[in-house]
Amino acid sequence: MSTIAFYTLGCKVNQSDTASMEKLFVQNGYKVVHFTEQADVYLINTCVVTNMGQSKSRKIIHRAARKAGNPLIVVTGCYPQTSPEEVAKIAGVDLLVGNQDRKNIVELVNEALNNHPEKAINQVHAFESGFENLAAGVEATKDRAFLKIQEGCNQYCSYCIIPYARGPLRSRSLESIRKEVAGLVQDGFQEVVLIGIHLGAYGHETEKAPHLDKAVEAALSVPGLKRLRLGSLESVEVDEHLLEIMTQDTRLCPHLHLPLQAGCDKTLKNMHRPYTTAKFKQLLNDIRAKVPGIAITTDVIVGFPGETPEDFAATKKFAEECNFSKIHVFPFSRRQGTPAATMAEQVPENEKQARAAELGALDNELHKAYCQSLVGNTYEVLWEMRNKEGFWEGLTPNYVRTFCQSSENLTGKILPIKIEKTFLDGVLGDIIQFTRQGGENND
Repeated sequence: MSTIAFYTLGCKVNQSDTASMEKLFVQNGYKVVHFTEQADVYLINTCVVTNMGQSKSRKIIHRAARKAGNPLIVVTGCYPQTSPEEVAKIAGVDLLVGNQDRKNIVELVNEALNNHPEKAINQVHAFESGFENLAAGVEATKDRAFLKIQEGCNQYCSYCIIPYARGPLRSRSLESIRKEVAGLVQDGFQEVVLIGIHLGAYGHETEKAPHLDKAVEAALSVPGLKRLRLGSLESVEVDEHLLEIMTQDTRLCPHLHLPLQAGCDKTLKNMHRPYTTAKFKQLLNDIRAKVPGIAITTDVIVGFPGETPEDFAATKKFAEECNFSKIHVFPFSRRQGTPAATMAEQVPENEKQARAAELGALDNELHKAYCQSLVGNTYEVLWEMRNKEGFWEGLTPNYVRTFCQSSENLTGKILPIKIEKTFLDGVLGDIIQFTRQGGENND
C-alpha cells in the first residue's frame, strides 16, 4: 500500500480541495499519513494570495524535497497554476497539477510513481468552462463540513491574483449540491458551509442559471440537515430572497462575511471594488433591518498603494460605524502580475504594520462589544472539542466562539446554552437541558 501525506496552505477552498483529493487517494488504496512522517508521496496544495503564502509554499516544498527515500513531490493549487515554470525549477519537484484536472490526480501520481521523472512533469492546463465536480471530502473527526459550490472570479480587483489562479466563474449544479449535502448528512455532519472563490457569483456565468438563493434552497431541501452556513460573499450580492430564507428557516445561520477591504471611496475605486462606502453602508442597514441580531464580519486591507494617513483614518472611522462583529485585518501584499503591484505611492512596510495593529485594536473592541450584547440570551451551539484548559468549545449560529464546562462528551452535539459573560475570544455559559430546532431565544 502506497502512503501519501498532504500539506495545505491558504483558504477554506484550498482545504476543501485537499480533502476532496485525499478522499480520491483513499478510495484508490492509498494510506494517508501525517506530513511529518515518511511517505511515498508528498502533496502540497499551495497559496499565492499573499507574498507570505507563496513564500511559505516554497518552504514547505523544500521541506518535503529533503525527505529521505526519494519520495514523489507533487505541487498543486494556485502557485503552479500562476507560475508553472518557477515551480518546476524548485529542486525536488516531480509533478505539477494546477487548479484543473484534479479529478485525475490519482492517475497522474500513479504514473509518476511508476516512472519516477528526472524532471518535473507539468500538468497545468488552461481552465475549462465546466465546474470541476470533485466530491466533498472531509475529515471524519469533524462536525462541520465545507462544500465548494463555486469556482473562479471575474471581478479582477487590482490587488488580487486569484482570477488568474482560479480562472473564470464556474458553479456546481443544484443536483450535485443536493447529492453532496445528503452524503454529508448521512455521514453525520451537523453543519455544512457553502464556500467558493466568489460565492455570491454562484450561477452568474450563464444568464439563465440559478443564483445563490437557489443553491441555498437546494441544500436546505435535504432531510436531516441541522445547519447551513455561507462562506464569504460580496455585499452587493446579498439579495432579498436570500435574507428571506434566513428569516424563515433558522437552519440558515444568521452570519454573513462581507469583505469591505477599505472604508475610503478613493481607495475602493483604486482597488476596483464594486461599491462605494455609501452603498455598502446602505446594504448593511437593509440586512440588519431584515435579520435583526445578524453577525456581520469583514476583511479590510490596510496600506494599499496611495492610502494616505487620512484615507486610513476614514477606513477606521467607517469600520467603526459599520459595527462589525469581527474584522480580519490584512496588510497590503504586493502581488506580481496585479495592477496594484506597479502602482505609485507604495506604503512602507512599517507603516502598513502600524495601521494593521491600530485597526486590530478596533477589531478587539468591536468583537468584545458584540459578544457582550449576547449576554443573557440563549443560543444553540455546535460543540466541537474540549480544549487544553478543560472547556468545551463550539460556535453559535451567529459565529461566536462559545465555551462551557461539562463532564459529558459534547462532541458533535447541538445543545442550547445561556450566555453568562464574555470569555477569552468569545462567550461563556451554561448548558440548558432542553433541545430546540435552532436560532435564538431572548429569555
